[in-house]
Amino acid sequence: MDVINVLGKPCPIPVIEAKKALRKAATGEQVKVLVDNDISRQNLEKMAGGMGLPFVHEKQDDGNIVVTITAGIAAAASPVGGLVVAIGKNTMGTGNDDLGAILMKAFIYSLTEMDTPPETLLFFNSGVMLSTEGSNAIADIKTLEQKGTIVSSCGTCLDFYKLKEKLAVGNVTNMYAIAQAMGEAAKLINL
Repeated sequence: MDVINVLGKPCPIPVIEAKKALRKAATGEQVKVLVDNDISRQNLEKMAGGMGLPFVHEKQDDGNIVVTITAGIAAAASPVGGLVVAIGKNTMGTGNDDLGAILMKAFIYSLTEMDTPPETLLFFNSGVMLSTEGSNAIADIKTLEQKGTIVSSCGTCLDFYKLKEKLAVGNVTNMYAIAQAMGEAAKLINL
């Protein structure tokens, strides 16, 4: 199989192109994807891991990375089974932003007090400001993570707001993974 060249392609294109190739690949066939940044490599690794597929990568002399995923029989997708909370802004509701910040802090704290915490907490757009240094919600988000909540922030959004190096809790994800988590959720709160 040829190498899938996704150099310069934004998230989530590398993951989408790899998934397309994996759908067509025979069991044991290798799918190779050429990316130009470590976030894309990490996103491909998470995708492969989530599908239970072997994954290796090799950094080339020019700084690009060749990712190799071996196709196999992946388990059928099933709903997450729990609550997914998707937060797309750092305030809650419309109106006064100061009040919206207070409400968002209270909402995230309230999630920590639920009998069953969310299975997944997703941050995108200005919502990523809640999972980075300086946020007054970090302690509550870390509490949720300790209770088993998967906490993920959009890598493109972190880059846009120049916050990638300031991520204080959770992991970096991509829009494809966000869309997939939202689509497979048994219950979804989208703020």
